[in-house]
Amino acid sequence: MASFNKVVLVGRLTNDVETRSFGNGGMVSKFRFAVNSRKKNSQTGNWEDEPMFIDCEAFNRGEFGKLADRIRDYCKKGQQILIEGKLHLEQWDDKTTGAKRSKHKVVVDNFEFMDTKQDGAGGPRGGGSYSPPTPRQNSNDDVPQDDGGGYDQQPPPAAGKEEDIPF
Repeated sequence: MASFNKVVLVGRLTNDVETRSFGNGGMVSKFRFAVNSRKKNSQTGNWEDEPMFIDCEAFNRGEFGKLADRIRDYCKKGQQILIEGKLHLEQWDDKTTGAKRSKHKVVVDNFEFMDTKQDGAGGPRGGGSYSPPTPRQNSNDDVPQDDGGGYDQQPPPAAGKEEDIPF
């Protein structure tokens, strides 16, 4: 029987990233992540957010893997990111009661910034800003112009301010 373990979530960091180094030179970055689900309150009829809090870990893997470093350096509390990873079941014995305990966490394989430009600095923390591409200029009249079906087209105007564009 085949199995598949892949998680893709968009949410916000609920704390700053904590890192720990290993004796072999490796590193792990740990953070808590909140994802909201929307549900309708049957008493009021209003939609309400129902947060789910998830523990996440990212490792530096392999010779060129620097995922834990990038998360440590560029992610901070309150920032919205998309994470891709795998569910991992962590099990332990409770020291006070001796009972078996367990929880699921996400082992992060990749992440993307979702926040828009916030402080004018751009860069990874602010998510950067969007500049539409300029149309291609052809100096030869024999070359057909773009008919609008290609990728050089400007995106449709967004509702709201440029800061609201999610890329």
